[in-house]
Amino acid sequence: MTVLEAIRQLLETEQVEFRELHHEPTYTSEEAARVRGEELRNGGKSLLMKVNDTFALFVLPAERRVHSALIRKQLGTRKMRFATAEELQQLTASEGSPGLVPGSVPPFGSPILPFPLYVDSGIRENERIAFNAGSLTDSVIMSVVDYLAIARPEKIFAFSRLD
Repeated sequence: MTVLEAIRQLLETEQVEFRELHHEPTYTSEEAARVRGEELRNGGKSLLMKVNDTFALFVLPAERRVHSALIRKQLGTRKMRFATAEELQQLTASEGSPGLVPGSVPPFGSPILPFPLYVDSGIRENERIAFNAGSLTDSVIMSVVDYLAIARPEKIFAFSRLD
């Protein structure tokens, strides 16, 4: 099952309204917002990071940047870095699936991806969240309230800043 199929199945099982969009490949949050017809702030940017010895997924509004000092303080760690493209691909590969590439990571931990999930509190300021769903050509748009209820993040806290 592809990541998109797994997301679709989860959302349908939970009886959540969502819109699916197939589009040209997008490589930046700005490109994704344009093809989706959404404001940049509605984009859910998912970043895989290594915190100490564990990989975790951090989701923030696409108009914002990670403020790593806030993550280190909240999680009580000094060691933190972004996952490499190779690590992302290896950690998300499964039978019949080559793994994810940067920009294709959806904002879900278990059961979609095997990582603890942390969400920036700035997400709550938006009505919708739009995100790439396992590829650079497929997006899902849904309400933030439904997203938070289904994604069940480990913790929601402020870890982003506007540039």
